[in-house]
Amino acid sequence: MGLVPRGRGLRNPDLRDRLYDLLEHDPLAYSVGSRFIQLVIGVIVFNVAAMILASVPELDARFGALFAGITILSVIVFALEYAARLWTVAGHTQRKGSALADRLGYAFSALGIIDLMAFLPAAIVLATGEHATLAALGVLPFFKLIRYSPAMRSLLAAVHAERRALIGCIVILIGAVLTFASLLYAIERDVQPDKLGTIPQAMWWAIVTLGTVGYGDVVPVTPLGKFVSTFAIIAGFAMIALPVAIISSAFAEEVKRRDFVVTWGMLARVPLFSHLSAAEIADIMRLLRARTIEQGEILVRRGDIASSMYFITAGEVEIALPSQHVRLADGTFFGEIALLHKTKRSGTVTATRKTRLLVLDAQDFHALIARMPTLADHVHETAKARLADSGDLALAELAQAKEGTDR
Repeated sequence: MGLVPRGRGLRNPDLRDRLYDLLEHDPLAYSVGSRFIQLVIGVIVFNVAAMILASVPELDARFGALFAGITILSVIVFALEYAARLWTVAGHTQRKGSALADRLGYAFSALGIIDLMAFLPAAIVLATGEHATLAALGVLPFFKLIRYSPAMRSLLAAVHAERRALIGCIVILIGAVLTFASLLYAIERDVQPDKLGTIPQAMWWAIVTLGTVGYGDVVPVTPLGKFVSTFAIIAGFAMIALPVAIISSAFAEEVKRRDFVVTWGMLARVPLFSHLSAAEIADIMRLLRARTIEQGEILVRRGDIASSMYFITAGEVEIALPSQHVRLADGTFFGEIALLHKTKRSGTVTATRKTRLLVLDAQDFHALIARMPTLADHVHETAKARLADSGDLALAELAQAKEGTDR
């Protein structure tokens, strides 16, 4: 991240911004931020594994020092990460408040509490020497994976969005438990006073019945009690299906929303679409599909039939042309010349590092420029100019791609 000028140290706002980007952004695999994420995930995995294995007496006797070392290292790493996040969050929130307000907002947020609980209880237990308690708390760092898992974050966002409906489900469940517990108490209290002699005892039966668990430790014996139990079992199916349906539909909507935001952000990096309106960009989004290629992977080969146009949103590719090799990076695009002239690929395209692309198929490309005159004019005029200058389809395609970088 560079050297810190003498006398500025941690007060350097540039250092804080760079550290915030390192901690909070979602980088590609080749970046420093990605290596940091891999380091933290590795520490989480080793820490949780050490705590699990430490609960086995034989393994603890042989490798106790190693397990303790892993735990101490994990506590230090998580504590430093928490302190860094607490320091860098100032000035990077939507509220635009004071530095203290920003830091308190992070400290009391869900992710902030998870980050704190990942090391603070373990640190306290290490200081007090309660080994069994340490093993029990060892799984807490696992929840830090929520920060690095888009699927888990989407699930939490879905639960938060539907929290009122889920609270309503809980209220309904409590009402059902009380209703069926009271009924069975009234029916069975004289027959089974040791199991259903009080409403709290009957509530245990109602909970396991509505939860479709049915341990069998408490069951009705009278015909009327069995009749009530039938309705309790049927109601239990609804108690399970209702929150599951709410969460699953909310999760699906959250994933769609997140994909929409990500794709919109990727499109915003493409200079070719910078002059389009929001409605036109939304129209294009329905046609594009995201694709990620790994380092060294060949995207297209020279001589292949041109079937798609590609936009690079993050990463870098190398185009091997007959006379030269050229690299294209973020914001560039290629493949439209071959699509316009319905020719074969003029070069082989290989990813030099992990790269994210937006792909526009040939049929959608022609349909798009047919209904968007402004975009069609831009593509055709640029392609015509490049072809007139070079007369070489490969060079024209390359020049067109480079134009996106120059802008």
